[in-house]
Amino acid sequence: MALRRIRFTLRYSVVTYVLCFSAVVMAYDIFDPTANITITWDVVSWTPDGYVAVVKMNNYQMYRPIMTPGWTLGWTWAKKEIIWSILGAQAIDQGDCKDLPSNIPHSCEKNPRIIDMQPGVPYNQQFLNCCKGGFVSSMGQDPANSVSAFQLSVGNSGNTYKTVGLPKNFSLLGPNQGYTCSPISIVPSSVSLSSGGRRKNRALMSWQLVCRYSQFLASEIPTCCVSMSSFYNSDITPCLSCACGCRNNENCVTNNSPISRVVGSTSPHTEGNAPLKRCTHHMCPVRVHWHVKRNYKMYWHVRITITNFNFNFNYTKWTLVAQHPNLNNIAKVDDFNYKPLLLFEPINDTGMFYGVEELDNDHLLEAASVHSEMILQKNRTTFSLNRGWAFPHKVYFNGDECIMPLPVSYPSLPNSVLPLLYVGRMAIIIQVLIATFHQFI
Repeated sequence: MALRRIRFTLRYSVVTYVLCFSAVVMAYDIFDPTANITITWDVVSWTPDGYVAVVKMNNYQMYRPIMTPGWTLGWTWAKKEIIWSILGAQAIDQGDCKDLPSNIPHSCEKNPRIIDMQPGVPYNQQFLNCCKGGFVSSMGQDPANSVSAFQLSVGNSGNTYKTVGLPKNFSLLGPNQGYTCSPISIVPSSVSLSSGGRRKNRALMSWQLVCRYSQFLASEIPTCCVSMSSFYNSDITPCLSCACGCRNNENCVTNNSPISRVVGSTSPHTEGNAPLKRCTHHMCPVRVHWHVKRNYKMYWHVRITITNFNFNFNYTKWTLVAQHPNLNNIAKVDDFNYKPLLLFEPINDTGMFYGVEELDNDHLLEAASVHSEMILQKNRTTFSLNRGWAFPHKVYFNGDECIMPLPVSYPSLPNSVLPLLYVGRMAIIIQVLIATFHQFI
């Protein structure tokens, strides 16, 4: 009997560990359940000692871009392959090429790591969909820029279907360590159209792998928080203290420090440096503030403000996702683009906001804010200002879930706010009681 209990305990522990590990590594996104980055490796021609391949990275995530400083793609060669040349990208390390002194390859690394080229590189180093500094837009925001690609010439690999080996142990940094990649596998050969669009070209071989994102792997602490306010309550519900770490444990910049006085005027707006945050009680790089601004007979009015508390980091092509039951009936959105995430029709309570390029608010600059105002049409059967109904259920910034305040701290209606009809009836009753009381004096 004791042995059975031990076996059950061990089995339970193993199952629990596997479930927890799986939840961390392959986290399920309820608002984007099919989200992934698909990497396709197409062999397009043979060379005397290898092949030429086009590597394409498609971001099929609806609202999670790959931010600057961008992606880094790594793998392990199956044999002793080398990279003779590469277009549209570059290997971080050339490696030890002492065995090829007369014709030095681009990289001899057994485990090469590839990064994108910066904009403006010479034309003869470019390739289609390359050279964006590693930035890849989300599919929902900008489908045309949700792909990145490069071409490489591989040597020492063999040049037949039987001798070529598949690379393994792929890794994707985007730019953090949140992605986990599947093994690469052979798929049906890719088909592409010629420049004139009248001829189909088929790859000699095609391989593919899928990388998925987990916020738990990307960061041990959250990266954004939500605060709230309303027209009917003077109190502001702030972000939770230490929502993204505590001030005592991190370096930060105070408001009266020299750097805070020059940001926005003479300091360079860079994105590759380690972020330096403003000292706050929540220590989050980004805060999203939801303000219930007005209440009309048929509509209600909300203002959304996104603040960047970094002093040396800009968010390019940022995205904001919110879940609220009234997002299925938006009348107007100012200064932001809005796109519903039609995943749960007919509920449709989740949508994505992002900046407008013409207004230059698609870049959330260092130590700066962007804002939008939206008007929502009321549904009389569901609308309420009571019990926090007017505030969002969930908020995501750049695909990462933000820390919400505790429900008990949401702005509440004052006790004096009563229905007008009820107040009128109470006034009549009080007047009658007073008149009756005076009759007995």
